[in-house]
Amino acid sequence: MTVLKSYELLVGLRYLRAKRRNRTISLNTVVSVAGITLGVAALIGTLGIMTGFKEDLQAKILGTTSHIVVQDRTRDSIADYDAMASKIEQTPHVVAATPFIYRQVMLTSRSAVQGVVVRGIDPKREIRVTELGKNIVSGRLDDLEPEPAPVTPERSTAAVPRGTLPVPANPSGIVLGKELAMRLGVTVGDTINIVSPVGSSGSLNAVMMTPKIRTYKVVAIFQSGMYEYDSSLAYLALAEAQKFFNMGASATGVEVKVDDIFQAAEIARAIEQTLGFPYWARDWMQLNRNLLSALKLEKTMMFLLLVLIITVASFNIISTLTMIVTEKQREIAILKAMGATRGAIMRIFMLNGLIIGFAGTAIGIPLGYAFLYLIEKYWTFDQTVYYIAHIPVHIQALDVLLVSLSAILISFAATVYPSLQAAKLDPAAALRYE
Repeated sequence: MTVLKSYELLVGLRYLRAKRRNRTISLNTVVSVAGITLGVAALIGTLGIMTGFKEDLQAKILGTTSHIVVQDRTRDSIADYDAMASKIEQTPHVVAATPFIYRQVMLTSRSAVQGVVVRGIDPKREIRVTELGKNIVSGRLDDLEPEPAPVTPERSTAAVPRGTLPVPANPSGIVLGKELAMRLGVTVGDTINIVSPVGSSGSLNAVMMTPKIRTYKVVAIFQSGMYEYDSSLAYLALAEAQKFFNMGASATGVEVKVDDIFQAAEIARAIEQTLGFPYWARDWMQLNRNLLSALKLEKTMMFLLLVLIITVASFNIISTLTMIVTEKQREIAILKAMGATRGAIMRIFMLNGLIIGFAGTAIGIPLGYAFLYLIEKYWTFDQTVYYIAHIPVHIQALDVLLVSLSAILISFAATVYPSLQAAKLDPAAALRYE
């Protein structure tokens, strides 16, 4: 194994320092280090911000949706959901499971109409699976299930002005997203109407297309921090949703929470094996595949683009070493005449490139960390407008390692051509005219 000799290290370090008569080499060395430094700092900063945004988005998604969703492949409802949830909870690494109903409806108030997704949930079980309870900013989630009251009959929407239906004495509760409540112009304590295209018979045929409408009281408002959820999602009590959508004692599926979100795919396969056909389980990464894939691709492309900064900086290394080879021909020839091998000459100049790469990386990493610290601490936003108070930042050790290796390898690659030129130098020709 080739070992770096002490004279190779001393000569390499000496060549990086310029003589008084040629300060250009020293300046090029500084510029090369600065280029590597800026490239490394830019990569650390960009990857830290993109990872932070990804994890912030992931936290918001998992705060509103479950880790795994179990449904029937052959139909859009499950009758024995309680027994299924109990069976799922016996699967290793499953924390909790709860049934849910998913339907699309229209919400109407005195001032607006909005198409939304309504989820029927069991509030007491839902808070064990999602972060809905923590996301409530006004009202109480427990009020979603009021005291039993006389059943309010469904009414036809024919010839009924929008928002003017008589309010029942004790309307059932509904939970709205913050943006949705603002669009409808309602707050906790106000009433809204739910309009469903499914008539009182539960049929969608052309003859029975009279929509169903019912009045509900806003009992709570939630804010997940994700605009798509806050502007288009509402919650009903599971029993109320079953009654309104004529589903009897069935649910759309079962939501599942696990103890390790990154093992959700394997746990979902275990749930499928436990339940058997026709049930299927999809983990949160599968349900949000398009969004997560786009974020991953974006991060990869940003990494490749910013590596170009380091690549451009490496051209300074090539020019610096080429100038050193040109200026030091006599000294290289003397070293060869004294017995230095081609490999030793190459190692001297490769060492120069590695020193530049290590120096730039060593300065660039803390510079990138400092940039991210300042961005996170002092660059704030109006959360009511941008949905974030500050730019989320998270630095992964793997990202730092990849950036460091990339910078050092590119710096090393830039030394190959000048090192070969130095190694090929003929000592007799170089000393002939000295």
